[in-house]
Amino acid sequence: MESGRLVDFEHAEVISPMIYPPRPRLVVSGPLPTPGTKVTLVPLRYVSRPQYYGIQVVGTLEDIGPHPMPVAQPERYTVELDLVGIIGAEGVEVIGASHTERLPVPSAAPEPVPTQQGG
Repeated sequence: MESGRLVDFEHAEVISPMIYPPRPRLVVSGPLPTPGTKVTLVPLRYVSRPQYYGIQVVGTLEDIGPHPMPVAQPERYTVELDLVGIIGAEGVEVIGASHTERLPVPSAAPEPVPTQQGG
């Protein structure tokens, strides 16, 4: 197995399953560069909380025997990452081979403030 490298992605979004407390997840998808590639999301490490937390899209070629040949219609991947504890002040930045994308991550919904009735 060889070391990983950045791979391209086509779509990235932050979803929040309907649970409490909210647990936002990053979902990234795109074409596999080569059959047999395992794609993972790898958070960068920071000394202090950044504005946007960098998360790399990394592909590692699994040892599957003979060298795989590229195909006309590439396979697709979809990977997810729980964002609890790895959110920047404003969100996350997905880092691929040819581009990056910044995504805001909404914080927990504020509690509704009771309104006073005039009287």
